[in-house]
Amino acid sequence: MSEPTAYRTDEEVEGPRAVLVGAGLHRTFGSGATQVHAVAGVDLEVSPGRLTVVRGPSGSGKTTLLNLLGGLDRPDAGQVLLDDGRVLSELPEKEVLAVRRERIGYVFQSFGLVPVLSAAENVEVPLRLQRTAVGERARRVEEALELVGLARHSRQRPYELSGGQQQRVGIARALVGEPDILVADEPTGQLDSETGAMVMDLLVRLTHERGIASVVSTHDPVLMERADQVVELHDGRRV
Repeated sequence: MSEPTAYRTDEEVEGPRAVLVGAGLHRTFGSGATQVHAVAGVDLEVSPGRLTVVRGPSGSGKTTLLNLLGGLDRPDAGQVLLDDGRVLSELPEKEVLAVRRERIGYVFQSFGLVPVLSAAENVEVPLRLQRTAVGERARRVEEALELVGLARHSRQRPYELSGGQQQRVGIARALVGEPDILVADEPTGQLDSETGAMVMDLLVRLTHERGIASVVSTHDPVLMERADQVVELHDGRRV
């Protein structure tokens, strides 16, 4: 394993230090004539209380980049660095799982809810993985659902909820573990414009109020307008 890179950012001078840094990230799929450079030499910093939006056409590498930053995949070259000096992309899988469990919340375009579980039970899943005490789990689940405006729907299952409500359950689940990093891949991609705007408002508010370092991929121009930083990808490269 290589030594962590000393990576000083402008944010260290002007504001909060980046909690997550992608440095020279490369990820290639396939080989020969079918080889695709999904991410090619991308640098990116994500800082507390700031919403970073990753935009670009379909196939530009947005999802791959978010998977690398969130520890769901490993780069072929380059590093993903944490603010504690560890190189996330080079940690043993057990330690990567611990970082994902304790520091990173995920929101998926497809919602990713367990159909047989209620809204509250879906939100509770990360706390069970963290082995949080029963009483504390109940309190935090209730608070998370209240935060996203779904306290009254805690016993309903995903099929009983609208798309926007399901995505808000997904956001509550991402936040219930109190992560300092939020990774959201096209969180409004399956929602109508009005519902998507509500979800975007929620993400922006929570990022700023809770000081979360959020990185979100989207095609939505409204969310891009409200971002603190916009990163554009084309053919896997930052432009």
